[in-house]
Amino acid sequence: MNFIFISPHFPHTYWEFCDRLRKNGVNTLGIADAPYDSLSQELKNSLTEYYKVDNLEDYDQVYRAVAYFAFKYGKVDWIESNNEYWLEQDARLRTDFHVTTGIQADEIAAIKEKSEMKKIYLDHQIPTARQVKAADGVVTAVNFANTVHYPIIGKPDIGVGAGGTHKIHDYQELMEFFYKVPHVENYVLEEFITGDICSYDAIVNSQGLPLFESMTVWPPSIMDIVNKRLDLAYYVDKEIPESLRLIGRKTVKAFNVKSRFVHLEFFRLNSDREGLGNKGDFVALEVNMRPAGGYTPDMINYAHSTDVYKIWADMVSYDKSQIASAYQHDAGNALSLPWKNEYYCAFASRRDCHKYVHSDDEVRQRYGSQMVMCERMPEILSGAMGNQMFTVRLNSYEEVEEFVKYVHDKR
Repeated sequence: MNFIFISPHFPHTYWEFCDRLRKNGVNTLGIADAPYDSLSQELKNSLTEYYKVDNLEDYDQVYRAVAYFAFKYGKVDWIESNNEYWLEQDARLRTDFHVTTGIQADEIAAIKEKSEMKKIYLDHQIPTARQVKAADGVVTAVNFANTVHYPIIGKPDIGVGAGGTHKIHDYQELMEFFYKVPHVENYVLEEFITGDICSYDAIVNSQGLPLFESMTVWPPSIMDIVNKRLDLAYYVDKEIPESLRLIGRKTVKAFNVKSRFVHLEFFRLNSDREGLGNKGDFVALEVNMRPAGGYTPDMINYAHSTDVYKIWADMVSYDKSQIASAYQHDAGNALSLPWKNEYYCAFASRRDCHKYVHSDDEVRQRYGSQMVMCERMPEILSGAMGNQMFTVRLNSYEEVEEFVKYVHDKR
C-alpha cells in the first residue's frame, strides 16, 4: 500500500500517524515544504521517502510530487493530511490521481462550507442552530435577528476555529458588521446558543461504523478566548454520553463518512431551547473531517489508555482495529466494552501577557507524575491555545476543576 501524507510535520505529533502506518508495512510517503533536516528524527524514521516542495500551497508543485511517487512506487492508495487547512487540496489530489479512499473534489463543499453543512443537518432531522447567509442581504439579516433574537453570531462560511467570528448584540452592531467586515458576503449569520461545546471524536471504517469513539468538552466561548486572549482549558471525558454517541453516529451517517478520523462539534444546551431541545440535549454545530486540533489526539490516548494513531492506521491498513478498543462490531452494531483504565485528561494553558499566582515550576511540582505533557505551544497555535500548556491525567471532574483553577489563578 502506498500512502502519501501531506504535511506530516505539523502538528509535530503527527509523525505518530506515519509511524503506525510504517509499522503496518505501508509505504509512507511525505510531502511538505519544510527542509528535510528540520524534520524530527521520529518523523524521518517513519517515512519511506520525503519530497520537499518550495511551497505546499502551490498545487502544481504538490501535483508533481505525487506524480513522482506514483511513478516510483506505483498506484497511490491514499492521500491524506489529517489537517483542516489542506482538506480541499487533499480532495483535489485524490480526484486528479483517481484515489478513491477519501473525499473527492466535488464533495468538499459539504464539509467545508457551514451553509452546506446546515442543509445536511436539516435534511436528516439533526437539531441545529438556525442560519442565514450574509449574501442574502441586510433585510434578510435584520428579519433573521428579529426572529431568533440578539445576540447572533457572524462567522466565515469557510473557516477553522473561531477566527473571524463576531458576536452581534443589536441592530447597530449588525449594520457595522455588514459595512465594516471585509468580504462580508462570505459570512453566515447564526442564532446564538449557550452551552458547552462537546465534540464527538471518532475513527470510522469504510462501512461508516465507528471503531473508536470519545468525547472532548470545550469551553462555551472559543470565540471569546481567541478574540479577547483569554486562558484556555478543556478536557477529554472518561466516558461518552449515550445521547452524544447516538447523535454522533447519526451525523456520521448523514454526511456519509467513511474511512476517516472525525471531529464533530455539538452544543450541549445549558437551558431549554424552543425548537432545539431541552437542557442537556446536544445540538449540531459543525463537522470537521479530521482529528481534533492541537494535541487532542494525545489527550484522547491518555484519557482512554489507548493509541488512536494505531487505531487509525489499522483502519487504513485493515479496515478494522487490531488493538483492544472500546468497541467491537456485531451485525453492524458497535457494542461497548470497558477500558481497563479510564481518566479525565485536562489541558490548561497560559498566555505570556498575564501574571499568574503559581509559577510554571510550581504547577509541574504539584502535579508531578499526573502531568503527561508540558511544553511551549507553537507560535501558529498560540493565538487560540496560549503560549505555555500543561496537560494532566486525573480521576474526577472535581480534580479537573481544581487543576484549571490552579493553573489560571492570576495575581
